[in-house]
Amino acid sequence: MSDPLTTRSGRRPITSRAEVEHAAFELFARQGFERTTIDDIARAAGIGRRTFFRYFPSKNDIAWGDFDGELQRMRKRLTGYPPELPLFEAIRSALVDFNRIPPEEAPWHRRRMELILTTPALQAHSALRYADWRQVLAEFVAGRLGITPDSLAPQAIAYAVLGIALAAYEQWLRSPESDLADLLAAGLTELGAAIR
Repeated sequence: MSDPLTTRSGRRPITSRAEVEHAAFELFARQGFERTTIDDIARAAGIGRRTFFRYFPSKNDIAWGDFDGELQRMRKRLTGYPPELPLFEAIRSALVDFNRIPPEEAPWHRRRMELILTTPALQAHSALRYADWRQVLAEFVAGRLGITPDSLAPQAIAYAVLGIALAAYEQWLRSPESDLADLLAAGLTELGAAIR
């Protein structure tokens, strides 16, 4: 039985999710998201179609990377904050941490966010991901406030924080010299000042 990660044409096997993402992002940049097939991505990555599905359930999921893993990390971080840390500070810290990226991944993350924010074919999928993200934050806020996650306050706060994150990302994409973490923190600070 052959190794599923053995490549064709003598190329080095791709063994990480990030490398498959990078191959896909290159194709999306050249031929567009909608015109790129899973077979195209698998071929460019030097893997089989079945191996592709071990990394991603669908083409739409490529843009989101390991989003579910990151959500779990965010949930764990939020529950680890001491109760005396003010709610606003906990949210700011979690937002910045969730969106922290290693410098070497910044160009790829920029491609990821351009794809998510500008590709009509990804909008429905994005809405599901945003809902999952908001739910994690709403659960944390609800726990702090002693109410249910579907109450108005946790939901409103989760929507507002997501809006800040999206606005910060749009600014970051327009201004490559800007720092994403600074934009996220500043957005929350400005919201806090506006509602006091």
